[in-house]
Amino acid sequence: QVQLVESGGGLVQAGGSLRLSCAASGRTFSEYTIGWFRQAPGKEHEFVAAISWIGGNTYYADSVKDRFTISRDNAKSTVYLQMNSLKPEDTAVYHCAASRRPRAAGSNEYDYWGQGTQVTVSS
Repeated sequence: QVQLVESGGGLVQAGGSLRLSCAASGRTFSEYTIGWFRQAPGKEHEFVAAISWIGGNTYYADSVKDRFTISRDNAKSTVYLQMNSLKPEDTAVYHCAASRRPRAAGSNEYDYWGQGTQVTVSS
């Protein structure tokens, strides 16, 4: 079993940056794909990015490609989401999640979820 805790959210002006962290507990963190999802008020849950436990392959939604970077430090059992050039439409609650699948972009492919961290981007 894996428990996930997100941190690093906050309020930032458009064009600014934030780095989210997803800290995991569990002995097999290195065998999980970790994904980031977000949900804005009145909108559906949206895939943002994922990093596979096989080869460290990364995947991004088109809306964040070239602005966001996902990385992992297995020694610290932590995954990071570096968010640059933030836009007001990036405002949402960001959740990290864990999956045993080597590649997973659908929320139904993830088994464990964190509580989320709020990101607010002002214009």
